[in-house]
Amino acid sequence: MLAVVAARATCDRGRSGAIIVYQQQIVATGYVGSPPGFPHCDDVGHELVNGHCVRTVHAEQNALASAARHGISVLGGTIYSTMTPCRTCAMLIITAGIDRVVAAYTYPGENGGHAILQKAGIFGGNVSPEELYAID
Repeated sequence: MLAVVAARATCDRGRSGAIIVYQQQIVATGYVGSPPGFPHCDDVGHELVNGHCVRTVHAEQNALASAARHGISVLGGTIYSTMTPCRTCAMLIITAGIDRVVAAYTYPGENGGHAILQKAGIFGGNVSPEELYAID
């Protein structure tokens, strides 16, 4: 399921996805993409600042925003993500009340997100992409 969500990403620098689950029900999904109404990297190219594309919103941010937009609480939920969340995403996840984070890959150039999640006691660990992307 995560692979399907990640495939919707519109920036080829990070085709990542995120799924928020509460009591074994999917409550929100997100993928790397531009905000509604803005151009996508796949259509107009990247907007790079210090080597990072700033045109798009991270998958975790989009999943949290999607839940908020629809009035869905994520308190006590688990987020499954392609990448270990970056520092900013980690702080948003903690603030939103997510209880557990599971990821397939470590964020490139790890910038503190992993450490913040561990300090908060909610990093459930990395699992193999095969396990995370398995379809039962």
